[in-house]
Amino acid sequence: MAVTPVVVALSRSGEAVAHRVAEALGAPVHGRAGRVDRAETVFPNALDHVTELFASGTPVVGICASGILIRAVAPLLADKTAEPPVVSVSEDGAVVVPLLGGHRGANRLARQIADALGGVPAVTTAGDVSLGLSLDEPPEGWRLGTPELAREAMARLLGGAGAALRGEAAWLRGLPEGGDGAVRIEATVRPPEPGVLTYHPQLYTLGVGCARNCPEEELRALVSATLVEAGIAAGALRGVYSLDLKADEPAVTALARGLGLPLRLFAAAELEAETPRLATPSEVVFAEVGCHGVAEAAALAGAGAAARLQVAKRKSANATCAIAVAPEPIAEMRGRPRGRLAIVGIGPGQATWRTPEASRLIAEADDLVGYGLYLDLLGPLAAGKPRHDFPLGGEEARCRFALEHAAEGRSVALVCSGDAGTYAMGALVFELLDRGAEAGGVSDAARRVEVVSAPGVSALQAAAARAGAPLGHDFCAISLSDLLTPREDILRRVRAAAEGDFVIAFYNPVSRRRRDLLALARDILLQHRPADCPVLLAASLGRPEEALAYRRLDALSVDEVDMLTVVVVGSSQSRLAALGEGPRMYTPRGYARKIDGDLSEGGA
Repeated sequence: MAVTPVVVALSRSGEAVAHRVAEALGAPVHGRAGRVDRAETVFPNALDHVTELFASGTPVVGICASGILIRAVAPLLADKTAEPPVVSVSEDGAVVVPLLGGHRGANRLARQIADALGGVPAVTTAGDVSLGLSLDEPPEGWRLGTPELAREAMARLLGGAGAALRGEAAWLRGLPEGGDGAVRIEATVRPPEPGVLTYHPQLYTLGVGCARNCPEEELRALVSATLVEAGIAAGALRGVYSLDLKADEPAVTALARGLGLPLRLFAAAELEAETPRLATPSEVVFAEVGCHGVAEAAALAGAGAAARLQVAKRKSANATCAIAVAPEPIAEMRGRPRGRLAIVGIGPGQATWRTPEASRLIAEADDLVGYGLYLDLLGPLAAGKPRHDFPLGGEEARCRFALEHAAEGRSVALVCSGDAGTYAMGALVFELLDRGAEAGGVSDAARRVEVVSAPGVSALQAAAARAGAPLGHDFCAISLSDLLTPREDILRRVRAAAEGDFVIAFYNPVSRRRRDLLALARDILLQHRPADCPVLLAASLGRPEEALAYRRLDALSVDEVDMLTVVVVGSSQSRLAALGEGPRMYTPRGYARKIDGDLSEGGA
């Protein structure tokens, strides 16, 4: 999924240019607080802000000196095939410099910005400068069929070799022609020949249908045989298309993934509108799904009104496929994507504790859903995205909304603090999906969305890191909230953990109305571990108001604790020691005993 760039303005002198660039790109403006008058998002520190945007995979266009952007992203540079574009624009708009990701959209962005501003795109990648194009970045509607040959071909062309071009590709016509030893380049819909740099015009659409739980290999074999028979390379396909009821069909999703193609879906009524163009309409199919054909209709709907069937429906025992052809390479993706719900844990608070995967999923999302405080913690990642804020206590409504919104073909991020699977929304999402409709589950469409989970730093992990290493030996987590768990069950678990001598992280230790369970837990634990057992109170972790306090178990007071506090109670072996700059809490695992034992055995 393409991610909309962010235009970063650092001063009033560059603000007007920033808004002109933003208008040309359809992008938001982020402005430095106190130095920019009008922006969708303001930030206090430019380096931190650009670093966070880049880490999330967001393309950055900075109206500033190139050095500022370079210093911000330099520590993160690792994989040029995955890094987002970074473009620098002078404050007067005269010069546009693609700094990173030239072949991943930065050069194209630079030219688009320069055209809008009347400036100069300072493109420096060798192919663009010498040849006027990049061989590894074909235009929309084309696909490089032999990417492994692109680098060598570019090197030879830059070294003075000419090109021997076959086929019709207007965008390749500017290459110098060559004789003996020429670089062989072909534009074709057929499979590549060995050693030939091949580009495929994406003229074709692949429509598929199948029975429920069709074997993946059966559909894959049917499509492969059909492409071979038609002499069409997979790279000449624009996408895989089907009925929306097949959004979660493993054979269909695996096929699209294996071909490296987007999956697009149509409702039955949309496919039924294609009936006059079908070669093999079926009343049986109509009775089953509400349209007279799936494979042929989906291929035609994906290719557009000017398309025709190239290959009529082919069948296997459980699957069908068909191919349509358009008169020109297909740039527009028709149909809707399969919806995706990303269940994202953003850690306790600060951005540096957020994983790159979580940031990427949030950057890719069309919509953000969550408790308002957690969405606020996203900072620049939330800028310009539709927010759907839900209060505490609205957890089921929150998850239900996220699933149903994703069912409309949108990419939705359900944002949780800490780790989404630890006392958060992950389990509730899967519970809703697992319930039948009669039991208050979600719609059939919502059950067909793709669901992915990104791990996050949990509050107990953050608390342990701040304290030292209290989780160095066996530990557990217990929530003291009795809203969903009976009190006696909670106390039974506390007794078991106390008897087992586990380090315990207490989540949800108190609330306005519930003040006694933490005290009861303390009293139970005092029956099994010493009065001076160390206790960590970790509040608002990763936020400016973060506070750590240490207490003896017998001095633990409920009045010192709130819902933003994680209470970590040590085991009988845990220690609180004055080390370095402050107290450190740790739980030894027994290495000293192991070393003593090893030495004894060695001396025997």
